[in-house]
Amino acid sequence: MPQPSMLILLVVTSAMTSMSASPQDRPAQTASPAIPDKVSSFERAARVNNPSYTSTATAGDAKPFDPAGATQAWLDGVPRNQREKSDAYFEGGYWLILWNFLLTAGISVFLLASRFSARLRDFSERVTKIKNFQVACYAIPYLLFVYALSFPLNLYENFFREHQYGLATQSFAPWFREQLMSLALTLVGGTLLVVVLYAVFRRASRTWWIWGTIVMIIFSGTLVLIAPVYIEPLFNTYRPLTDPKIRDPILAMARANEIPVKQVFEVDASRQTTRVSANVSGLLGTTRVALNDNLLKQCALPEIRAVMAHEMGHYVLNHGAKLLTYLGILLLVGFALTRVLFDAAVRRWGNKWGVHSIADPAGIPLLALILSTLVFIATPFLNTVVRITEREADAFGINTSREPEGMAKVALKLGAYRKLAPTPLEEFIFFDHPSGRARIRMAMDWKAANLPAGELVTVEGAPATR
Repeated sequence: MPQPSMLILLVVTSAMTSMSASPQDRPAQTASPAIPDKVSSFERAARVNNPSYTSTATAGDAKPFDPAGATQAWLDGVPRNQREKSDAYFEGGYWLILWNFLLTAGISVFLLASRFSARLRDFSERVTKIKNFQVACYAIPYLLFVYALSFPLNLYENFFREHQYGLATQSFAPWFREQLMSLALTLVGGTLLVVVLYAVFRRASRTWWIWGTIVMIIFSGTLVLIAPVYIEPLFNTYRPLTDPKIRDPILAMARANEIPVKQVFEVDASRQTTRVSANVSGLLGTTRVALNDNLLKQCALPEIRAVMAHEMGHYVLNHGAKLLTYLGILLLVGFALTRVLFDAAVRRWGNKWGVHSIADPAGIPLLALILSTLVFIATPFLNTVVRITEREADAFGINTSREPEGMAKVALKLGAYRKLAPTPLEEFIFFDHPSGRARIRMAMDWKAANLPAGELVTVEGAPATR
């Protein structure tokens, strides 16, 4: 649902720093190219494109492994109808970004132009004389009102559409129950955040954009700290993974990278979705390695190792702290721009809307309008920041797991809901993770650089080397 942009940024921070490969990823209903393990890598690529291909190569005419050709072979192995379905799902998300922004903007303008926001502020002032309580009395009905108006789009986007593409498993009742739980958490956390921010606005009317950034960073960091322990278990059950064939290789990678965990948790995500996911999350003693049951059911050990090594990359490379730092910089810039735009809007329309200053709770819809507009405009940049960290984690993961085939298979499975081969412009604007094509190419490049000595071949006419 569209929410005030401060809360949108908070949710984005939580998602980025939870370090999930993608909490919504699911495998496509396709297998990776079924090619015998003993043929050469070049032949594997050739046989995917041409099943009738037979090798007559000798040491004198053998060809080197071709990462580009192998990448295309993996992509060509996905049936056309599944590619079209995946593309349609992901491209539909482009429009949902726009519709969500327009809905947030429309709700904000309505609340201001109708003076509903001003009347709600007046009501809160009649209820209590304590400023902090006045803000709370405004924030709670405001959040409820926004949720109610945005519910139809929320219902379509997160329930009907997910079922339409075969990505959801919940019936309406449990889905709606979880929506109400999320709303309750938003009411508690969102109200607390707004109260603290408006206390800052009242005490620092000129420098609120600096102190407000500090408040947001502290709040976001706290959320990252407590979410694995107190929030995520409200929606799913976490049990220790007992299968030693899966658990022990994961813990071995964790120990090798000095990740302080002693067990791996399994999450019952299959009751909500068909997607695969995993994460290494938490700070200061709350660190936890977790993978969902879909990953266990639908992926082989090499794929699981590739996914978990990627997640460990986020932890080892301190992406949580880095993304929090980037968020702080973006918030500082965003709040600085908001200060200028907010003051200009109040001078122009303040009397008409009944909004007096930044410290006036009636201005919350105006804050939401400005910040959501800035976030919408900055979508390509925000996605690029996250995509770069994901690519770093991919590189760490392939070097740790040493599973190029596993990484390629997982990339195809994530392609069930993310377009596998976008245009460069699409990837720049809309992708917060590398595309499937980019990930498979990384895996094939790594494989080419790390072929066992027995598989090293030379160009045509040159003697083979070992």
